[in-house]
Amino acid sequence: MTDVSHYDYEVPRELIAQMPLANRSDARLLVVSRAERSITHAHVRDLPDFLRPTDCIVLNDTRVLPARLAGYRMATGGRWTGLFLSADEQGHWEVLGRTRGRLKAGERIMLVDRTARDAFGLTMVAHAGAGVWIAVPDRADTASDLLDLVGRVPLPPYIRGGRMVERDRERYQTVFARHPGAVAAPTAGLHFTTELLGRLVDAGIAICRVTLHVGIGTFRPLHTARVEDHQMHAEWGEITAANVERIEACRRAGGRVVAIGTTSMRVLETAAREGQLRPWRGETRLYIHPPFQFHAVDALLTNFHWPQSTLLVLVRTFGGDALIQQAYAAAIQQRYRFYSYGDAMFIQ
Repeated sequence: MTDVSHYDYEVPRELIAQMPLANRSDARLLVVSRAERSITHAHVRDLPDFLRPTDCIVLNDTRVLPARLAGYRMATGGRWTGLFLSADEQGHWEVLGRTRGRLKAGERIMLVDRTARDAFGLTMVAHAGAGVWIAVPDRADTASDLLDLVGRVPLPPYIRGGRMVERDRERYQTVFARHPGAVAAPTAGLHFTTELLGRLVDAGIAICRVTLHVGIGTFRPLHTARVEDHQMHAEWGEITAANVERIEACRRAGGRVVAIGTTSMRVLETAAREGQLRPWRGETRLYIHPPFQFHAVDALLTNFHWPQSTLLVLVRTFGGDALIQQAYAAAIQQRYRFYSYGDAMFIQ
């Protein structure tokens, strides 16, 4: 059994990126070779130089919802802030909220738009535990339409305390986002531009897509004393038969499967749990920690991750514990930018 402190480290606060770079692919790229046990330095725009024409990259095409909510308690006028998590077919929302005092079932929240004007009410129906409420909006529009009215970009708290600026509406979204449903960005994908994707295609590298609607649980820290005891939240994902066939064709040609981000990796490894990659659709709670047998992924492009997080555990499991610790130490020494708007690492 492994104590969570094994996955702790310190990063200077000034290295936590607060704004995105002007050009996405200008982010630095720390390249880790597992075979050679080496660490070199490049930029994301150089990625085609590290790939082979038979390789395929796998992108997560989820689209981030404007899930951050603000409003006030209609009974007391007290401030309320929240995060939209999901909605069911009956129009019931799951929201994670924060306010002074204790909410009661039946209480109503007035949500305000981005100019602080009243928009519509949200009735709290039942407490689901851990700060999560089941709620019903006053309006019958789709959750996506209502969030467009009132939602803010769901930045993590280490970026400006979660306070968005207008630029975040475009930059906290990948250029290949398609399917709305995430409440956090698949951050490795934020480094890609249409120009870089075009260069990869021109180099003969296949581009495949999966979907994982990233939930808040992915980014929460480990909450148990032992790494192995942590339980993941469920997240909805999919890989189609067409994308499975494209990936398998690359494999048959001798190419590598390169997951762009830990979310893409979790879809691929969920779909390959029986040893062979298959079409898959549903919820996953896959938690990658030692010991873990990888069946689908050969290389990984990922951002740097928060201490004592499931994502850091995943990356060190894939890249090798000691080698990735060395890589993080090198990134700090070389003043890489950390976390969602930061630089990246390529593990091959």
